[in-house]
Amino acid sequence: MIQTPAMISRSDMIRCVLCADAPCDKACEILKPSDLLRHIWFGNEQVAAQKLPDLELNPCVTCAARCEHACVRPGEVPIRDLVNRLYYQVKPAAETPLPEDESRLVCDLCGIPMENPFLLSSSVVASSYDMCARAFEAGWAGACYKTICSMDIHEASPRYAATAGDNGGFTGFKNIEQLSRNNVEEDMAILRRLKKDYPKKLFLASIMGQNEEEWRALARRCEENGADAVELNFSCPNMAEEGLGSDIGAVPELVERFTAAAKSGCRIPVLAKLTPNAGPMTPAAEAAFRGGADGLAAINTVKSVMGINIHTYVSAPSVHGHSAVGGYSGNAVKPIALRFVSELAQNPLAKGKHITAMGGVETWQDALEFMLLGGGTIQVTTAVMQYGYRIIDDLKAGLNLYLKEKGFSNVRQLIGMSLDTLHPNTDTLERDTVLFPAFIRERCIGCGRCEISCADGGHQAIRLDEARRPILDGKRCVGCHLCTLVCPQRAVVPGHKRVALTNR
Repeated sequence: MIQTPAMISRSDMIRCVLCADAPCDKACEILKPSDLLRHIWFGNEQVAAQKLPDLELNPCVTCAARCEHACVRPGEVPIRDLVNRLYYQVKPAAETPLPEDESRLVCDLCGIPMENPFLLSSSVVASSYDMCARAFEAGWAGACYKTICSMDIHEASPRYAATAGDNGGFTGFKNIEQLSRNNVEEDMAILRRLKKDYPKKLFLASIMGQNEEEWRALARRCEENGADAVELNFSCPNMAEEGLGSDIGAVPELVERFTAAAKSGCRIPVLAKLTPNAGPMTPAAEAAFRGGADGLAAINTVKSVMGINIHTYVSAPSVHGHSAVGGYSGNAVKPIALRFVSELAQNPLAKGKHITAMGGVETWQDALEFMLLGGGTIQVTTAVMQYGYRIIDDLKAGLNLYLKEKGFSNVRQLIGMSLDTLHPNTDTLERDTVLFPAFIRERCIGCGRCEISCADGGHQAIRLDEARRPILDGKRCVGCHLCTLVCPQRAVVPGHKRVALTNR
């Protein structure tokens, strides 16, 4: 049974805050509720169900729900009900047993073996020995170490802001953070130690130079100290000096020149990390290939302004009453990132080249979308900042089960499968038929949201009858499917009836 749509979703446990050292676990002697809740949160309800112990009697049947009372929000998270649904709805419907191992996830970056496709991206989440070591112990296959540079970095405080999600977490995230605060010698020592202690993990060293000699020297030193590959930071939006960060990525001539410089300094693979803040990525990508790049990385954060305080009139984050344009990330930027990754993958010059993709990855489904559009490996930052390194369990488990369900023997088989169906614009799409929506009567609660949206934002094709059931006017409906998106019950779905415009 394919995992989408989910039988249980985040909305069923919206009050759960995914605690550290969760009190609900201490209240239960049989299950570990926090793991089950986390699996549900990240789209792995089948994994959660199949990890339940095979007992003659569901332990929640006779339990007094001590876990719910121990919760930091007592009585607000329906843990017992969720476990019952896992036992009685999800588990019986699970047709594919959990994979015995993770061999399907084995892949590579420019020929360098990786145990799975998931890397920490160059950021605060991969900025020290301790952090990378804990991530590797958790199951991450590698890390792109935070950008190494010779510049003296002094960060602002505060330097983060976020757009809130339904559960108090965030969907979008802004940072005004810059590069590694360590000096080059300190970072080289960390690389050496990590490579010695974790020889099977992949080390991608992000670097940023101020001239050709610096790019060359930093690439050479990273190779000498254990890096498996180098990522060239041509995209950081928070480095404002001329000739740094996204200023480079916007100028193909500089991309080519500095890529060539880095390639001349090392023998390991070199990837150019490109900016989404310069229109199409194609000119910069082609320049990187001319400079000798072995692959590409995309995307970095999107330049943004957010959170204007209507009382102080200052944008977030406010630093002594002032703010700055910063980089936007998180799940909110995923559609933008997918667009750029597909643009790169469809370029003929990218054939045979590696693309390490990032930008809003939070769940295994997010990662899968990037791979289907050409990403060979996946980098993650913002989700780790919000939920911790522990999300690797769900990234791996969900993708691994999906591969088994679909009959794939290896994750590499997914790469680029959706590219042939994606077009750069709408001109080539078929326009001579209409696909009508269909109403699932058992789910409909008669709220009328479909009627309102169609009347005020569509084509006045839906009305409610006396029993508050939606009725479709086929002569007015143009098949835009706005109604399928606004229905809170998911009671309006794409139908099966496609009608030629000439027959209406």
